[in-house]
Amino acid sequence: MTEQHKGMLFAFLSYAIWGIFPLFWKLLEHVNSIEILLGRIIWSFVFTTLFILLIGKRKQLIEDLHYLWQHKRQFFSLMAASFFISINWYVYIWAVTHDRVLESSMGYYINPIISVLFGMLIFKERLSRATMAALFVALLGVLVMTVNYGQVPWVSLLLALSFATYGVLKKRIVLEATRGLAIETLFIMPFALMYYMYLYSNDTMQFLHEGWQTDILMMISGIITAIPLILFAKGAQKIPLYLMGFIQYVSPTITFLLGVFLYKEPFTHVELFAFSCIWTAIIIFSYSSIHEARKRHALLLK
Repeated sequence: MTEQHKGMLFAFLSYAIWGIFPLFWKLLEHVNSIEILLGRIIWSFVFTTLFILLIGKRKQLIEDLHYLWQHKRQFFSLMAASFFISINWYVYIWAVTHDRVLESSMGYYINPIISVLFGMLIFKERLSRATMAALFVALLGVLVMTVNYGQVPWVSLLLALSFATYGVLKKRIVLEATRGLAIETLFIMPFALMYYMYLYSNDTMQFLHEGWQTDILMMISGIITAIPLILFAKGAQKIPLYLMGFIQYVSPTITFLLGVFLYKEPFTHVELFAFSCIWTAIIIFSYSSIHEARKRHALLLK
């Protein structure tokens, strides 16, 4: 197996695991969404830190922290990124446990397009006509959903916006995936622990009170957060960016299929039209990205 094939396999596995996350979060729908988030933050930090220590990367973790402390702009960018990824995690968990799986899949479908829009607005990146057309078609899909629901599909938009903002903040911060997750969750840990103390003081904490099965699932949430991230990092090192961009649609597609066929969420002609707009936008966007990447590659070979 070539290195590129290995990279494609790692990337596919990472996005496939992210895609089936609803199966896991549904097992915890009897737990308050905010407490699931707190558990995910705390146990992600615990297990990723233990993993780092076990593979002998403690020195590198300390060096990362030292580097961030010396470079305050990156330090505060990563701190802000950790808050936005926490918002993203919470909205996704809430959506899955409140039967809004289809909306969550739409959020991750439109996320790459939102990221491109951010690139234009923040980094002054030029957009091709094809990308502008993709943005317009995607916007049409969102508007159809808005008119149909009588309200903005805030789950989809919050997921897309929070993850795109997370990507912007991390754009100039290069950290190994596992150590990056440990540091990001470290920033949120004090708030998570304080909120847990609040839940405990009000006798509303469900961890250690709902049975050992719930406790184990809460702890496992930390492990399943780290595994796809590690696979993603390995895949990203071995394959071109445009190929990674294409594979990323595996995740929302799996989530979409779960929402329609397993959880039987409503999927009327309106939802079909809205998703068709999103899928059309993705086809235009993906074709444009691949075409531009091949053009750049051809120029480099000259």
